[in-house]
Amino acid sequence: MTKLIDHYIKHIFLIFSTVFFINTSAANLEQVQATGEQKLKEAEISQKNIDKIVEGAQERLIRYRALLKQIEGLQAYNQQLATQVASQEDLITRFDESIAQVALIERQMLPLVTKMTNSLEDFVGLDLPFHIEERQERLAFIRDNLAAADVDVAEKFRQVIEAYQIENEYGRKIDSYQAIVPLNGSQQEVDVLRIGRTAMVCQTKDTKTSARWNNKNKNWELLDNVVYRNAIRQGIKMAKKQASINILTLPITAPEEAQ
Repeated sequence: MTKLIDHYIKHIFLIFSTVFFINTSAANLEQVQATGEQKLKEAEISQKNIDKIVEGAQERLIRYRALLKQIEGLQAYNQQLATQVASQEDLITRFDESIAQVALIERQMLPLVTKMTNSLEDFVGLDLPFHIEERQERLAFIRDNLAAADVDVAEKFRQVIEAYQIENEYGRKIDSYQAIVPLNGSQQEVDVLRIGRTAMVCQTKDTKTSARWNNKNKNWELLDNVVYRNAIRQGIKMAKKQASINILTLPITAPEEAQ
C-alpha cells in the first residue's frame, strides 16, 4: 500500500513538474520573443540613424566637392585679378610719367603756338588779299583763345594747325568770288578769279575791264582786255563749275629770288 502511494505521489510530482516546466518555458519564450522584437525595433532605429548619418555624409561630401570647385575658380579669378592689378599699376606708372611730360610739353607748347600764330598773321598780311575778312576773323578767334584760361594748350594748338591747313588748301584751289575794288579811280563791283597763289585777277560785270593784283605794289593793275578778257571770263566759269577745267592764259608775276 505504501509503495502504491509513493508511486502516485511520484507520478503527481512528475505531472506538476512537467506543467511547471511547460509554463516556465512558455514564459521564457514570450520573454525571448519580446526581447527579439525590442532588438528589432532598436535595430531599425539604429539603421535609420545610420542612414541619416550616411545621407548627411554624402551631402557634406557633395558640398565639399562643390566648395573645392569654387575655391579653384576663386583662385583662378584671383590670379587673373592679380595680373590685371599689376597691369593697371604699370599703366598708372606710365600715366604718371606721361602727365609729368604733359606738364613739361604744355610749358613749351604755349610759346610755340604763340609764335606760330604770329607767323601766320605775318603770312596773311604778305599774301594775296583774298577772303581777307574771313581770314582775319579766323586769326582774331585764335588770338583771343591764346589768352583764354578755359582753353587748354592742346585745343589752341589744334586751332592753329587747322588754320595752317586752311591756308595751305588756298594754294591748291581755283576760286571765284565777288568784291568791290578800286579801278580807274573808282570803286567797282567785279568778279575776282584766284588761281591758287599763282595769279589773282578780276573783271567787271560787263567784262569791259580786266585787272590783276600786283602784290609787290599792293594795287590792282589794268590788263589788256583784248588779250585776257575771254581767258578771265572762262576761268571764272571754271571756278564756279560752269565749265570744265582747261588751260588759261593769265598774267603771272615772275618769282623773286629769296632774300
